[in-house]
Parts: sequence; structure tokens; C-alpha cells
Amino acid sequence: MKKIGFLFLALLALTTACNSGAKQEEQKEAKVEAKRIVSLSGSITEIIYAVGSQKELIGVDVTSTYPAAAEKLTNLGHVRKLAVESLLALNPTHVVMLEDEVSPDLKSKLKQAKIELVTFKHPNSVADAKSLIKDVAKWLGKEDASKELTAKIDADIQKLSKLDKKPKVLFVYARGAGTLMVAGENTPLEKMIVLAGGENAGKGFTDFKPLTSESVIAANPDVILMFTSGAQSLGPDGIFNVPGVATTTAGKNKALIQMDGQLLSGFGPRVAEALTELNKAFKKIK
Repeated sequence: MKKIGFLFLALLALTTACNSGAKQEEQKEAKVEAKRIVSLSGSITEIIYAVGSQKELIGVDVTSTYPAAAEKLTNLGHVRKLAVESLLALNPTHVVMLEDEVSPDLKSKLKQAKIELVTFKHPNSVADAKSLIKDVAKWLGKEDASKELTAKIDADIQKLSKLDKKPKVLFVYARGAGTLMVAGENTPLEKMIVLAGGENAGKGFTDFKPLTSESVIAANPDVILMFTSGAQSLGPDGIFNVPGVATTTAGKNKALIQMDGQLLSGFGPRVAEALTELNKAFKKIK
């Protein structure tokens, strides 16, 4: 009888431990499900959807245009013009954004409201994009999904076509005719141009500088690359009416590539898709 009693107690203890462990797992899952995330970065928003955590997302910023489902969420506008009160009204548990976008005011108010601010390094290259995917996925507990995403990026980049001739590409950022800037060396746009098989026509300067007729004539690009929104802000064929552009090879051939801004410069899960689209467009240049 003593042996039976001992065995019963042992089984009871084991059952209790198992139940306790199960409850802890349930509580752990409940904590994960309880997240209410506001994303203030289009790239991070894309990653949240790509790894399957979109149910935790309750609000986004103006750059969160992909996937289309993200545009159905509450849009809080541009991160630098954010109405913090509108954000707080969503009752989030976490706000995620890129570290160089955090204003002292936002940081202070989130701290006062006891809302956790999670920041990630700004991506400016393919390597950065893969790191961002890994970091965000790890935070969400979706590391396996990140491995699939980064592996696909590597595989898709390997499929890019080799071009017989590198086209000279000038990236022009526009917000109407009053704001025209060109991308120079060591910019994220140059990295995309080079990886896709082109050559950056913006030489001799770093970062961005105003477009002038003298500089665009000297650069003499084979093709001009723009965000679709920027090209549209100038009107149909508007870029070719900008002084100096018409005399370039790109101007003479009306060679213009327009791409979605978030796709081209977001350095998120679609970075290889952007490179593939750009690579194909370069192949068509005469």
C-alpha cells in the first residue's frame, strides 16, 4: 500500500507540474497575443506582415503603403509630424520605428504613458535589410520566418541578369518643380543602381544636392530614375522640361524609369523585388 501511495503522489506531482507548465505556456502565448503594435516605418510594417504577425498591428504611418491591407489600418501620418495624442488614443502596448526617427517629445510622452518604444537600425543596404528582417522577426518570435525571407532575398539577387553595358543612371528626387535633388555617391539609391547593374551618374559628391542644368548636362545620364510620386508631381514628361535635361542622352531618348518609393528605397522584405524590377528596366535601355 505504501508503494501504491508513493506512486500515486508521484503521478499527482507530475500531473501538477505538467499542468503548471501548460498554464505557463498559455500565459506566455497570451502575453504575445496581447501586443497592440503601432508601426511608424513602412519597412517594419512590411516585415510584420511578411512574418505573419499582422493581427497585432493596430496603426501605421504614412510610409506603410504595402501590403494593401496596411492602408486599412489607422494612419497616423508622417512620423516627423505625428500627433502623439492620436497615437495614444489607439491604446498601443508597443510602438516600433527606426532609431533615427525618434523625437525627444515622442520618446518622453510614450514613457509617460508606459508604452514600450522599440527601435531598429535604419536600413540602407541589402545587408541592412536582412538584419532588419532578422531583428524584427526575433522581437516578434518569428525567427524561422525570417530565415525564409532572407534566403529568398539572396536567391532572387543571384537571378539578376548580367548587363552587357552599364547604363548611367541619375536618380532625381522631386516634390514639384521647386524641389529637385539628385543622388550622389554613398547613397542608398546608388547602392540599388549598382546592384541592379547600372552606374550612378551622380559623381563627385556625396548624399544629395540640388539639380542644376550644368550638373545634369555634365552627368549626361542614359536614363533618369525617379519615385513615381516624384515624377507625377512634375506632370506628364515634366522631368524632360527641366532645364538641361533635354540635352542629355536620357532627355533625347525620353528615358525615364519610375518606381514606387517605398519599394525602391525601403530596404525591407521586397528589396530583391525592387532590384529585379530595376534590372529588367535597365535591360530595355538602348
